[in-house]
Amino acid sequence: MKKIIVLFLLAITFASCKSSSSAISKKEPKRENKSIVNHLIETATENIGAKYKAGGTTKNGFDCSGLVFTTFESENIKLPRSSFEQSQIGIVIPLKDAQKGDLIFFKTNKSKQINHVGLITEINSNEIKFIHSSTSKGVIISSTKEPYYQNSFAQINRVVE
Repeated sequence: MKKIIVLFLLAITFASCKSSSSAISKKEPKRENKSIVNHLIETATENIGAKYKAGGTTKNGFDCSGLVFTTFESENIKLPRSSFEQSQIGIVIPLKDAQKGDLIFFKTNKSKQINHVGLITEINSNEIKFIHSSTSKGVIISSTKEPYYQNSFAQINRVVE
């Protein structure tokens, strides 16, 4: 009997650990979440100009998912390391409902699966600006009005609700 109880408690413990990487709860005050979003954008933009480095997660070089991973880590929000895995976290949001702090995903170079991610920094009527690490220019802010990103847009996810 004790063995069953111990196994049950272990199962509950491990199941609860898995949920720690999901979206921040709606129960948190809106003001606090706005502060988190602003800090995420500030942290990411401090890296503008850093070069692109495959697998990079430091100012010496970032890849796209490394920039997002490191930025969210600054707020103790644990995300997976790859852009495809990051696209599985949070809630998928319609393009029209995008907000600052949401993640924006792309399928670039005719890829059939998500392979690029950015952090939304600004929204103006029909344009979304996002920070990301591009292979050619490093950490920059780009726009969904640019044909390359218009043609490769995949989805938007909200991690901080």
